[in-house]
Amino acid sequence: MAKLIIKDLKELNTWVGKELPYGDWLKVTQEMINDFANATLDHQWIHVDVERANQYSPFQKPVAHGFLSLSLLSKLLTDLITVSSAKMGVNYGLNKVRFPSPVLVDSRVRCQGTIKEIEAYGDNGVKITWNCTVIIENSEKPACVAEFISLMFE
Repeated sequence: MAKLIIKDLKELNTWVGKELPYGDWLKVTQEMINDFANATLDHQWIHVDVERANQYSPFQKPVAHGFLSLSLLSKLLTDLITVSSAKMGVNYGLNKVRFPSPVLVDSRVRCQGTIKEIEAYGDNGVKITWNCTVIIENSEKPACVAEFISLMFE
């Protein structure tokens, strides 16, 4: 399914409870993992030491940080839906997060999601609760399952 282009927040409300289109695949590279490690100061060897991970990790290669797959939600949601009238969107928080399966280096991920709820927020905004699943290509288990909350303003 192609990227969903929504005219405005009123039309967005018609999508509550409906499955959104899948986004594009995104390859999780070692460079992305290293950059995330540098940004978060989490340099655990299973993520950044390629030789050691290849030799000693049960996955036999480096894995992305669980929080990297979570942090990709903003980008992955943008890949599957756009609200044309929106002037700004910001992350508001999370209600639930789980990491059922690791993302191995060079795996591809994308988002599958629905809008659980939309509430009015201020004079010109909404608070959106998204049910998001970060899917790993050729994997039975997802990388991340999260109830993600964002604000969007017209």
